[in-house]
Amino acid sequence: MSRVWIKNPRASFDGERANTLLGGLVIENQSISEVLPQNQEPTEPVDEIFDASQLVLTPGLINTHHHFYQTLTRAHRNALNKPLFAWLTSLYPVWANLTNDMIEVSTELALCEMMLSGCTTTSDHHYVFSDNLDEAIDRQVSVAARLGMRVILTRGSMSLGQSTGGLPPDKVVQSEQQILNDSIRLINQYHDPSTHAMCQIALAPCSPFSVTADLMRETAALAKSHNVLLHTHLAETNDETQFCVDQFGLRPVDYMESLNWLTDNTWFAHGIHFDSEEIRRLGKAGCAIAHCPSSNMTLASGICPVNELENAGVSVGIGVDGSASNDCSNLAQEVRQALLIQRLSQGLDQGLRQQASDLSLASHVDVLRWATQGGANVFHRPELGRLKTGAAADLALFSLDELRFSGSDDALAALVLCGVHTADAVMVNGDWRVQHGHLVDVDLDQLKSRHNSLANNLWQACL
Repeated sequence: MSRVWIKNPRASFDGERANTLLGGLVIENQSISEVLPQNQEPTEPVDEIFDASQLVLTPGLINTHHHFYQTLTRAHRNALNKPLFAWLTSLYPVWANLTNDMIEVSTELALCEMMLSGCTTTSDHHYVFSDNLDEAIDRQVSVAARLGMRVILTRGSMSLGQSTGGLPPDKVVQSEQQILNDSIRLINQYHDPSTHAMCQIALAPCSPFSVTADLMRETAALAKSHNVLLHTHLAETNDETQFCVDQFGLRPVDYMESLNWLTDNTWFAHGIHFDSEEIRRLGKAGCAIAHCPSSNMTLASGICPVNELENAGVSVGIGVDGSASNDCSNLAQEVRQALLIQRLSQGLDQGLRQQASDLSLASHVDVLRWATQGGANVFHRPELGRLKTGAAADLALFSLDELRFSGSDDALAALVLCGVHTADAVMVNGDWRVQHGHLVDVDLDQLKSRHNSLANNLWQACL
C-alpha cells in the first residue's frame, strides 16, 4: 500500500469551501486517507511527496452531459448559425454514417481533451444507432478502461423517425425491442453498482421529439428494475415545448411526469424553459439537471435557471455537451462560462429595479461546486466530487504560471475568472493520468491524425 502526500497546495477547494486543505491530502491506493489543514502533516510516514505549493488543488471535475461522437463534426459548415432543430436536421444525415471505429476514436479524443481540462468523471449520451453501429457502447467501455477515465455511459435511443412524426431520419431509429434488449445486455455486461466504480451504465432515450411514449415508459420501468439512472434532453428550446404541446397536449415536464420520469434517478440535460411550478415539482421529485452553458449560447437556446433549481432542491451539475454544439470538450472553460452566463441572467432578472451592489451574484465557489460536488450528486456518487476522507482519489491540480494569471490575488478565484484551460496534474482513482500538463501514455499527434482522417471520411460519405 503506497501513501502519497499532495503537499501544501497554494489554494484549495474541497467541493464546497475554499482553502480548507492547505496542508494537502494523503492518498492511499484509490482513496483519500487524510485531509490536512494548514501546517498539519500526515499522521504516518508517506512513500511519496508531491509538492503542490505552486498549484491549486480541486476535486476532479465531473462532466454531466456530452456526445463524444460529435467531436467528428465540430464547426460543420452545414450546421453553422442555426438553432437546435435546424442544427439537428442538418447533422442527422452526417451522423447516420458513423462507424464503430469513428465511435472509438471520437471517444478517445473527447476523454483526452476532458482529462487535460481537469475532468476525472464524465457521462456520454450516445443515441445514434444505424446499421453500421453494433458495438458503439462496447467500444466506449474499452477506451475508457484503457485511458483510466471514470465514466457513466448511457445507452441512448431514437425510435420516432420522420415517417412517424419525429425529427430524425428513419435510418437512425431502432425498434423499441432492439433498444430494450441492448439496454439489458449493456447493464448486465458493464454496469458496476459498487462504490468507486469506474464504469456505470444509464438509459437515455434522446428527447421527446425522437422517442415514442411507449419506449419512454418501458425505459423508465427497466431503469427502475435494474436500479440505474435515467437521462434525456428536456426543456432545451421553445420549439421543444411547442412540439410537446402539439403532439401530446402537454408541456415537457407534464409529459415526463405522465411517463413516470419524474424520479430521483433522473437527470435532464439543459433544463432551460421551466416555469416556477415545474421547478418546484422537479425539486420535490428529486430530479437533477446538467447545465450546458456554451451549447445553450451557441444554439441560442436560453439560460438555465440554476439558482431557482437549486433553491427548489434540484441537484445541478455542469456539462460541456456535444462538441458540435460547444465545439470543444474543455470542462474548465465550461466552469467559467457557467459563471458568466449566470451573472448575465441575474443582471437581466434584476433589470433596473436594484442597484448592482444589491445583487447576490453567482460566485467562483458556486460554479466550482456545480462542477464537482454538484456533478457527483447528479450521479448519486457521494464518493466523488469531494476532497474528504474516504472519497475517491480523483483530483486536479492547476498551475497559475500563464500570462493570463499574472497579477491575480485570490488564486482560487483566478482559476475561474482568468480562465484556466489545462490542468498541470490529474489523478483518477489513485493513478496519475496527467503530469506536467501532458497525458500519460497517450500519443496525441497520432490520435489527432486518426481522428481527423475519420472525420474527413464521415464528411465525404455525405457528399
